[in-house]
Amino acid sequence: MGAWYTIGILAGLGTALGVAAVGVLRQAILSFVVAAAIAVAIGFAFFHWYEAVAGLVGAACGALGSAPLVAGTLRRGGTRGWTALLLGLVAVVGAALAFVPVLGYLEALAVPVLGARLRRRAPDTHAGLRSLAKD
Repeated sequence: MGAWYTIGILAGLGTALGVAAVGVLRQAILSFVVAAAIAVAIGFAFFHWYEAVAGLVGAACGALGSAPLVAGTLRRGGTRGWTALLLGLVAVVGAALAFVPVLGYLEALAVPVLGARLRRRAPDTHAGLRSLAKD
């Protein structure tokens, strides 16, 4: 194939690693650091520097894009264990799909878009409670 294919693989793997890390660690920045370290190590171990950069970008997209999903799930009463398990399964599927040409790129684009959409749809904290308060 070509370099575009392996760049897409690492972008998709980085995204999947970011999603899995947020599911386990529940902190976006720490998850990004862990996922980026693993993705960059894979990129340098098996490919070239540009694949490592794609893994870094994918890890950022995965970790920062899935953080609103995890926060909303836990805020609404989801358990940490089941959230981590479900996001781990999603990450395994995402890692497998990264080997399909072009889907790695689409994963890296879709996760932050969906995360931004979830963040935009989130209700305001304690909206309207002041009107119910009795003085």
